[in-house]
Amino acid sequence: MHFLETLLNAHLTIGGVPILWREIIGNVFGLASAVGGMRRVVWAWPVGIVGNLLLLTVFLGGVFHTPQNLDLYGQAGRQVMFLVVSVYGWRQWARARAAGRREPEETDPARSIVAAVEPRWATARERVGIVVAAVVLTVAFGYLFEALGSWGPWPDAWIFTGSLLATYGMARGWTEFWLIWVGVDIVGVPLLLKAGYYPSAVLYIVYGAFVIWGFVVWLRTQRARPSVVPAAERAMTTGR
Repeated sequence: MHFLETLLNAHLTIGGVPILWREIIGNVFGLASAVGGMRRVVWAWPVGIVGNLLLLTVFLGGVFHTPQNLDLYGQAGRQVMFLVVSVYGWRQWARARAAGRREPEETDPARSIVAAVEPRWATARERVGIVVAAVVLTVAFGYLFEALGSWGPWPDAWIFTGSLLATYGMARGWTEFWLIWVGVDIVGVPLLLKAGYYPSAVLYIVYGAFVIWGFVVWLRTQRARPSVVPAAERAMTTGR
């Protein structure tokens, strides 16, 4: 019990501001997961899950008595959502990888990898679904978080919704998921800075640059093989 309390309360102080180590470590795992997602490797999902568990305790600040002592239910709730969607994505990518083929690695063409997903644009129907879900879920979660007393409920609602859509899009192999992350970062950075979650805010800025790079990498891969979609992934995409 003493070890657990020490782990939860461990922090460093920068400029007189206490910063929890679990917030730093959780975000590092999140960044590592994003790198794995860009490279389309299966380990991106379990690594992300570890980061989600740590950050869940950070954003329930009132429950776990963080230095900020603020409950951001959208930020905390999205960690739970990530856990659920990550299990789905882990399963989907593992299946695709098992049935996949080797291809040149984007960052080192001399090497080859077995990619877990084939990047593609969402269909017109899927894009309409993304937009409708973004509007409906943001409004619904905004009212819910406001009723629960969340700090900054409306931007928090978009961050939660956008994270849900982006993570699901990554699991399905939609190249657009990187652009959804950009929208999440634009709202997330001001919210986290104002709430005092500085490591998370800084990492959101890093994410902003990273997701643009990831989008370019996936777009290059997609354009290099515009008509090649493995049968295994077609089956997962269409359900047949």
